[in-house]
Amino acid sequence: MSLDTVTHEDVTPERLAEARKAVLSSSIGAALEWFDIIVYASFAIIIAENFFPEGDATLGLILTFATFAISYLVRPIGGMIIGSYADRHGRKKALSLTLLLMMVGTILMAAAPTHALVGAWAGVVILISRLVQGFSAGGEFGSATTYLVEVAPNRKAYYASWQVAAQGISMFLASAFGYLLFTHLSKADLYTWGWRIPFIIGCLIGPVGLYIRARLSETKEFTESTPHESPIRATLTEHLGRVLTGSACVGVATISVYLILFMPTYAVKNLGVPASAAYLGGIVAGLVTMIGVPLVGRLADRVGPVKIMFWAAVGALVLAWPLFAVVIASPTVPVLVVAIGVLGVIMAFYFGPLPALLTTLFPREVRATGVSVAYNVGVTVMGGIAPLVLTWLISLTGSLNAPSVYYMVVAVVSLIGLTVARQKFDAR
Repeated sequence: MSLDTVTHEDVTPERLAEARKAVLSSSIGAALEWFDIIVYASFAIIIAENFFPEGDATLGLILTFATFAISYLVRPIGGMIIGSYADRHGRKKALSLTLLLMMVGTILMAAAPTHALVGAWAGVVILISRLVQGFSAGGEFGSATTYLVEVAPNRKAYYASWQVAAQGISMFLASAFGYLLFTHLSKADLYTWGWRIPFIIGCLIGPVGLYIRARLSETKEFTESTPHESPIRATLTEHLGRVLTGSACVGVATISVYLILFMPTYAVKNLGVPASAAYLGGIVAGLVTMIGVPLVGRLADRVGPVKIMFWAAVGALVLAWPLFAVVIASPTVPVLVVAIGVLGVIMAFYFGPLPALLTTLFPREVRATGVSVAYNVGVTVMGGIAPLVLTWLISLTGSLNAPSVYYMVVAVVSLIGLTVARQKFDAR
């Protein structure tokens, strides 16, 4: 299946201007979503001490990542409900709804009282914040990607790739905040109020995005089509095979992101490397994603997403074990930064074409629902639970190379998904 054919007449100055505005709007939403997620994962050690201080440090960290993982369990639900809303009532309305909910989740996090103030209720507030954020994020990717693809007059993979480039912007900004805060604040200041600064900054992004999204036009594809009566039912019955295939294809993209997010915790707790080193690596990975992903998107328009993603997944499978082996053997700042940079390159080549691939798997009438469900099931199963699983695996096995094994398993799953997408659903 392919996206609607583009003719020369479609590429008008008006449509190009609308596409650029859509890129800005979707990028702000993706940036807010991922900025919040990345900051939470990057500051996990501090959050654990402030909100889950009972028991030993490892238990607090596991509870912090468990709260993080639980929020991902509602992402497929958010994807179904908001994606269905986008397919029945319009992409524009869904985009405004997701951004509003994301703002609520970020505000709750920024203002959350600590365990020292309200006891166990502190963890409850954090959980509510993560659930709201997870629900809204569940609908953001599918709705925004569908909007980008449908509003783009040409180069659809390129325009869709900006959903991922925005995540690189968030990774860069969140890592930069982490580096500056860890290096310029005392531990007491960082643990009491400094960790809130990125979340407060995140709260300021939302209103700008809402203003822009309120002024978007609905896509021509949606206005000229007849909405499906029950896109959720159709997605989970008629198109279940496409959902499972798409979810498998998400694997390397999401595990690459969450391995990068896990690195500050991994560096401090297991390698004795300063957290600032991992944040420097995150800055590098963010820059690679910001700059590289749009270029990869342009390449995907010429050769097809599957071919690029397949070789990126092979790279992940081959490099995973030696990459972590080198970091473990030489746990220094330069080595860690380079390793995270390599993960960023793999992520850029794999994740950049993914939005375009997912949209080609589903017909227009269920596109937002199908992309949302496939993406969020993949992210939940192979990405969102990764920090929790990796922390548990290292604790259980005592092997610091456990993350590489998890990465390799996910790479195999993605290679299977890409093969099915190409052979059964004619994805290119």
